[in-house]
Amino acid sequence: MKDRFYDLPTPCYVVDEKKVISNLEVLKDVMDRSGCKILLAQKAFSMFSMYPLISRYLCGTAASGLYEAKLGHEHFSGENHVFSPAYKEEEFIEIVEICDHIIFNSFSQWRKFGPRALKKERSCGLRINPEWSTQEGHEIYDPCATGSRLGTTIEHFYPDQLGDLEGLHMHTLCEQNSDDLVTTLRVAEEKFGSYMKQMKWINLGGGHHITRKDYDIETLVSEIIRVREKYDVVVYLEPGEAVVLNTGYLVTTVLETMHNKIDIAILDTSAACHMPDVLEMPYRPEIIGAKLPNEKKYTYRLGGPTCLAGDIIGDYSFDEPLKEGDKLIFCDMAHYSMVKNNTFNGMPLPAIAIQGIDGENKIVRQFGYEDFKGRLS
Repeated sequence: MKDRFYDLPTPCYVVDEKKVISNLEVLKDVMDRSGCKILLAQKAFSMFSMYPLISRYLCGTAASGLYEAKLGHEHFSGENHVFSPAYKEEEFIEIVEICDHIIFNSFSQWRKFGPRALKKERSCGLRINPEWSTQEGHEIYDPCATGSRLGTTIEHFYPDQLGDLEGLHMHTLCEQNSDDLVTTLRVAEEKFGSYMKQMKWINLGGGHHITRKDYDIETLVSEIIRVREKYDVVVYLEPGEAVVLNTGYLVTTVLETMHNKIDIAILDTSAACHMPDVLEMPYRPEIIGAKLPNEKKYTYRLGGPTCLAGDIIGDYSFDEPLKEGDKLIFCDMAHYSMVKNNTFNGMPLPAIAIQGIDGENKIVRQFGYEDFKGRLS
């Protein structure tokens, strides 16, 4: 496995085309069996060089603002959906031209921008908040947390202002199984079910870990069919992570090893810059050939080259001592990595490569000093 990455510049994201196709086939099967439509949530994965492939399987894209909407419009054939907690006046002028589905966060946003969207014959929806949290320990990713700004609660839902709204959107999950969708739907239906019957579509958002090995696809399919038939609506899902789950790698090089009470390896990859969810979530990414601390003979704390003391990826054990020039390969690095990376400390952005079906790696983008400088003034 390591040999195929040896000649790549580092750091470098590598997305395995064959594994992406495998995930897409799972999602296509869900659509075929349930009758739903699945969109790519670009907030998780915006590698547009792969959009032609993904668009052969999925129905369109979901954007979180103007720039993602433009990316989907330019590179992905199919529907173009957008949601924002609040739209900017100058951006909505372009959004209404390129998006066929526009989702509003509140009735005030609907009143402000809805007439222009309807004039362009766009399908408009409202995001609802069922106020039912299924997150455990990750409130930062919980749209139903107390005080959330995301979605309209039943307290602020005004049936007399629905007008020509055609859809309701709810997004409450994060890396979860279908059992959490079932419980959330029950609560949402108790509060908003009578209004769902007035709609043409229901969007169940993302966070569905459909391509995970232990995901209960049968329950998902049956729930989608139930909602479709009960409310006579088109059902949308917009997963991002599930599209590219376990399809990507981040290749890095050991720059230096040292000892300070523990063995330490400094990499040319930064948790803070290149995989920020490691610190934000937080979580410990897997490395090919490595184990938990002390499971193998040599244990190291892996850190990045920035000045941030907490730029620590985690502790890992290896069969052999690490040395300068060794390549390490982090797993599951396609989602929420490229879209979140940054150039803190002037860190170079990782190159981006595709591993083709034939196993050969092709670099599709490299970054340099001008990319860092271009963000500044």
